[in-house]
Amino acid sequence: MLLVGINPGVRSAQTGHHFAGPTNRFWGLLYEAGVIPEPITHEGDVRLPEWGLGMTNLVARPSPGIDDLRPVEYLEGWKILERKVEKYRPQIVAFVGVTMYRALWRVLGHTEAPAIVPGFQHATVHGARLFVLPNPSGRNAHFSYDDMLNAFRALARAMRSLPDPDVSARRPGGRSIAGASSTGSAGAAAGRSRRAAGTPARTPPSTPAAGPSRTATRKRSGSRS
Repeated sequence: MLLVGINPGVRSAQTGHHFAGPTNRFWGLLYEAGVIPEPITHEGDVRLPEWGLGMTNLVARPSPGIDDLRPVEYLEGWKILERKVEKYRPQIVAFVGVTMYRALWRVLGHTEAPAIVPGFQHATVHGARLFVLPNPSGRNAHFSYDDMLNAFRALARAMRSLPDPDVSARRPGGRSIAGASSTGSAGAAAGRSRRAAGTPARTPPSTPAAGPSRTATRKRSGSRS
């Protein structure tokens, strides 16, 4: 599975780790929901490939808030993300934030704006099913913590239903998505972000969700923390 944040927050850009903001609930939700088997903080994001997870951002540019992002940045980020999905073939792509899906519904093949609720969406990308999670930022007043936890638990259940990935993908020298995350954050942020972006590659795609499938556009991508 590939987790996709919106863009790096200021703290994430400073530390070089995903979802590093002090009020962000992302890492606690991952563990409490059962997506990962051990509690970690943002500094442990490099361990995600151990559990078949990768992480990247839709937009590489750090910002204090997502309101600073321009619509064109979402679309340019999508071109990059779509190429990553095509290359590494995760079975699930999980958008961490409803805002992303709302910004991309046209390029995802919808003919009119869909009603977006957390969970699987009616679109696939190169065989990967799209899942939307609430943004776990402390600023998000649209979802309670229980609502967020329920969405993360649904994602954990979906992961458990997937076929086991090729074990060789996790061995030294095994193919992974490491190095595929966006390089938009400066200095050490970019280097560590690349290591955190690993996901076992070349697993067979899951059965597509009903709805449009996108195999369009070409280019590259960039979490909100």
